Amino acid sequence: MSAHWAALLLDGACDSSLPIDPLGLAVWALQFTPRVAQKDRTVWLEVEQSLRLFGGEDQVHQLVEAGASALGVSALAWAPTSLAALACARQGIRDGFAGPLAKVLDPLPYECVDAVNAHGATLARLGCRTLADVRKLPRGGISRRFDSQLLLALDQAYGLRPEGYPWVTLPETFTARLELPGRVDTAPALMFGARRLLLQMGGWLAARHCGVTAFTLHWCHDVMRARDAGDGGEITVRTAQPTQNVDHLCRLLTANLARVQLLAPASDLVLSATEVTPVMEDSLSLLPDARAAGEAVALVLERIEARLGKKRVLRPVLTEDLRLEWMNRWQPMSAKRPTMKVRQVPGPQPTWMLRTPLRLDVKDERPFYQGPLQLLLGPERVEGGWWHRVKDAEGGQRSLNVARDYWVALSQHAGALWIFQQRLPKDETASWYLHGLFA
Repeated sequence: MSAHWAALLLDGACDSSLPIDPLGLAVWALQFTPRVAQKDRTVWLEVEQSLRLFGGEDQVHQLVEAGASALGVSALAWAPTSLAALACARQGIRDGFAGPLAKVLDPLPYECVDAVNAHGATLARLGCRTLADVRKLPRGGISRRFDSQLLLALDQAYGLRPEGYPWVTLPETFTARLELPGRVDTAPALMFGARRLLLQMGGWLAARHCGVTAFTLHWCHDVMRARDAGDGGEITVRTAQPTQNVDHLCRLLTANLARVQLLAPASDLVLSATEVTPVMEDSLSLLPDARAAGEAVALVLERIEARLGKKRVLRPVLTEDLRLEWMNRWQPMSAKRPTMKVRQVPGPQPTWMLRTPLRLDVKDERPFYQGPLQLLLGPERVEGGWWHRVKDAEGGQRSLNVARDYWVALSQHAGALWIFQQRLPKDETASWYLHGLFA
């Protein structure tokens, strides 16, 4: 079976300003294929079965190389075998498919294959310089004089024997840590390292087919800090909808960090995916999508909220309350949505609702509003609010508990109305109120 390997080499081949966690890089790579292996400072990807999924070989190469470059990896190579890809990466050869595998590997020095380089002193005395020189030695003599790993590695590198690795498993939760190259004195400067962590989280989200709705960035203060500064601080960023878009998450975090002041220089960062939700993929059409590719309103509102503050951008949210005036709440865009099931008020609902119910006149026990009202439908009983308390004018608290019987009434001049009668003790007269109007 054909294979398509990528080798990402970290030793001496990465951006020295920020360290790279090999396991974190392997988790990021799981978004492209479940066949990811990691050993020491090398990460391998076998992407043969994923080529069609991502649009072909060229597209996969572009995605992996762009992401690896953003994470600081500069030594990367592609080849039909994992050891061949590693050997090419060590020699700065990007494409191991440029010709027959033997022609690509034979000119390379034997030091690029670890199992062969382990016997480098003996091979050098035998006059070997390249992998081709080692292959020319008698196999029987090699097996007697050296350990079995040398021939096995050569055969695996040239595709003569199968390769096997313990594959990296995808963690259930995401938490990544990064040691900063120096002391960071301002919160916006934390984005230099936070972007690296967000890239890793984006790969983890894509591999799990999930989107993040809240993530937390924690920073640890340097050991040379004031006593009252504490060990560190953190900031939690919420999104209006689940997303895997790293660029958007970076913009949100940048806007939030702009309003944070560090109590002491920071030395380490820890990023955690606090709330994660499965993402439902859209069913794509075979025909081109003619819809405008404008930016979603939710993304714009998130950026406005990050700049102006959480109390400046509000959204309506339904709550589990049968009192119509309290069924809707205004809360910040980034606040967590309620998970309770909203119960529907029985009966028809008015098109417009009065902010404060209007008390009606009553004549001969019949409510009046621009004339006598004819009761058409009802009563629909609504009770609740005993848990809801607000401050009164004297500084105390009063309950907003209600007990109402709602009716749909007809007025000769005002049309269909939504009225209710307060349920009071039998020795008191119940009052009627106008609460809404139908279109």
